[in-house]
Amino acid sequence: MSYSGKKMIPGRATARVRRQGRVRRKIRGTDEKPRLSVYRSNRYLYVQVISDQSGRTLAAASTRESGGAGVTADKARQVGTAIAEKCKSQGISAVIFDRNGFRYHGRIQALADAAREGGLAF
Repeated sequence: MSYSGKKMIPGRATARVRRQGRVRRKIRGTDEKPRLSVYRSNRYLYVQVISDQSGRTLAAASTRESGGAGVTADKARQVGTAIAEKCKSQGISAVIFDRNGFRYHGRIQALADAAREGGLAF
């Protein structure tokens, strides 16, 4: 697409990447308080607990583990509970929530609420 002198309107994916970059400049996960990163595709929901300090993924969960395509708020709650259990078993009680440029609404909100109910503090 060429630039014709008019102001270009970013697409939905481009806008999300810009939001993601703004947030990522401010958020860094440490070994004591890692970053809980969420990625939402059309079919699945993925969650990782990452220590940017040591460059390792400490825990991960997704809707692929539960089986069946399609992500609903109920499946997002299951993933939030699963990641909270995995973090608790590793001694992680507090995380920094990184919604990865996605709106805090619907599936992302359901996952975050379930993780909080599971015992994660953020």
